[in-house]
Amino acid sequence: MRQLLVPFQLDSPVHYTYVLYSEKDCEWYTGATSDLRARVREHAEGRVRSTEQRRPLLLAYYEACLNREDAFRRERYLKTGRGKRYLRQRLAAWRGLLSREKLERH
Repeated sequence: MRQLLVPFQLDSPVHYTYVLYSEKDCEWYTGATSDLRARVREHAEGRVRSTEQRRPLLLAYYEACLNREDAFRRERYLKTGRGKRYLRQRLAAWRGLLSREKLERH
């Protein structure tokens, strides 16, 4: 039986670019990290100054990169006008679900 070889990339550290949505002010926060779970937990617990007053937060989107610089470059792009337009289009269905939930709750 032939053994399946795992690509070397799956063994290397991964860096993430992520987008959080604030349910409080309906705004987005974009960041980058090497430990997505820990970083989202820090945001949720209010241990990140830029989002502590904007909780509760939802993880709306993330991308994995094999290189730290690529993750931070992607973060900078998503903060530009073109990057925000990309996210609006990419998350259109998800944003639609959010607005329907808000209508049903009130």
